[in-house]
Amino acid sequence: MNVLLTGFDPFGGEPVNPALEAVKKLDGLLLAGARVHTVEIPTVRGKAIARVKDAIAAFNPDIVICIGQAGGRTDLTVERVAINCDDFRIGDNEGNQPVDEPVVPGGPAAYFATLPIKKMVAALQARGIPAKVSNTAGTFVCNHVFYGLMDLLAHDSRQRRGGFIHVPYLPEQAARLKDQPSMALETIVEGLKTAVETAVENQEDAKVTGGTEC
Repeated sequence: MNVLLTGFDPFGGEPVNPALEAVKKLDGLLLAGARVHTVEIPTVRGKAIARVKDAIAAFNPDIVICIGQAGGRTDLTVERVAINCDDFRIGDNEGNQPVDEPVVPGGPAAYFATLPIKKMVAALQARGIPAKVSNTAGTFVCNHVFYGLMDLLAHDSRQRRGGFIHVPYLPEQAARLKDQPSMALETIVEGLKTAVETAVENQEDAKVTGGTEC
């Protein structure tokens, strides 16, 4: 079995992206019997999805998990749903700033992750790693890639599984940005290992709550 992990390059003026730094630590590892392959993707509308598509063709993965930075979050957040909407608060790394435009014209309003997201969160928490289910991946390039990935998989005859995980800032970023939560790179890496192992070992998810009140 092969697992593909993707991580974005730095964006928004930051010199580092914790998603990319973490996935680089996992390249080539064997986790729960699955070989991990990693690729850097650009924080650019359209080009990011194209890079994911190329990586799928190159590595033929059974599972694809895209990883992104979510500054301000305190936990590893395993995403539930991607929406067909690009509404960028800031420009991407090539200055694109769409407003209320579809990721895929004519595509469905949303796609759900096909990973055992609640079991992944439970496994992370059992290892003392802050984690929760997230019900919004935003409307920037993270959601753009998440939706684009799930659209690719929906039209793929191989029935690959996929999803998205957001990670907090690194401590070095939080120190510079002031009053922002962070997580050590080592903890993020261990969390992603746990998430991959859980996804490999589980086809079905747990029937437990992961909802919010608002």
